Amino acid sequence: MSKEFIKKDSVKGEVQSTPDIVTDEELALINGYTRRNLSKDEVYVFSVTLCDNDIDRDGERFTVESLFELEKLFVGKTGIIDHNPSAKNQTARIFECSVEAVNGQKTATGDDYFRLRAKAYMPVSDKNEDIILAIDSGIIKEVSVGCAVEKVVCSVCGEEIAGCAHKKGETYTSGFCCGELIKPYDAYEWSFVAVPSQKRAGVTKSLDLHGKEMNMEKILSVIESKKGFTLDDIQSAKLCGYIENLKQSAKDGVYYRESLTGEVLRLSAVVQPEISRATMESIAKSMTVEQLKEFKNAFEKKKNDVFAPMPQLYSGKSRDRAVTNGQFKI
Repeated sequence: MSKEFIKKDSVKGEVQSTPDIVTDEELALINGYTRRNLSKDEVYVFSVTLCDNDIDRDGERFTVESLFELEKLFVGKTGIIDHNPSAKNQTARIFECSVEAVNGQKTATGDDYFRLRAKAYMPVSDKNEDIILAIDSGIIKEVSVGCAVEKVVCSVCGEEIAGCAHKKGETYTSGFCCGELIKPYDAYEWSFVAVPSQKRAGVTKSLDLHGKEMNMEKILSVIESKKGFTLDDIQSAKLCGYIENLKQSAKDGVYYRESLTGEVLRLSAVVQPEISRATMESIAKSMTVEQLKEFKNAFEKKKNDVFAPMPQLYSGKSRDRAVTNGQFKI
């Protein structure tokens, strides 16, 4: 079962503190996002490493293939502050993104090191003066990314990590176990963060409701696996709405069952009065709704048979019925 609820906050992300010189080609890309053409003096451009293929502190990593998918997804995405999805927190925008192999560097598992590098811009303005100074001075350096992937698979067996027998961080005969984040399908944003070692710095799992229908079977499967995850504000609100709908459905179900039970008890008193109401109530409590419906239909049929209306000139074949209606014979 695929997991469409991963939000990945990169531990390795960082801003290059030295501002880049804007080329004509880059300015053309930037002006593809602006309402009017900006000059080189009106934009501040900087490079940023968004994420990589190394194992993070939660024992998970992007595959190189996933980095190439993210390369396409992050172009045009906005940079915000502390993952707060508010318009006032929009600070920069990515206009170029590429995967780079860093020669001579290896991951913790000995693989060649790859990183996802991006170039972003922000307008030069009084409002952005402080943040530009903070980037240039190395104060603002760490970033993290928010994206969604379809699966987290075990690096040892290739099965989904939530359901396999291996444990992240353990070494087996076939290798070190970590969760591999594969098939990313959406990139939400990237954020400037103060302390990436805290909650947003590792891997924060959240229910992905961005552009996809919420599949509660998948959500429940994660809950049943007893593995923790975190919801953002929007996702939490939607999940609460789903739970409220379940509560209302449960109330409707209780009302329907009580009404059905009442009908069964009423009909039972008519067609089989020899059974006490207390006994029938006890029996009804153990029945399913479907069983109650069967009893109700059976009792109604019996009631209709017993109390069917008779014409005055009725000439029944049954001896009992003929005697009963004898007073109406002419």
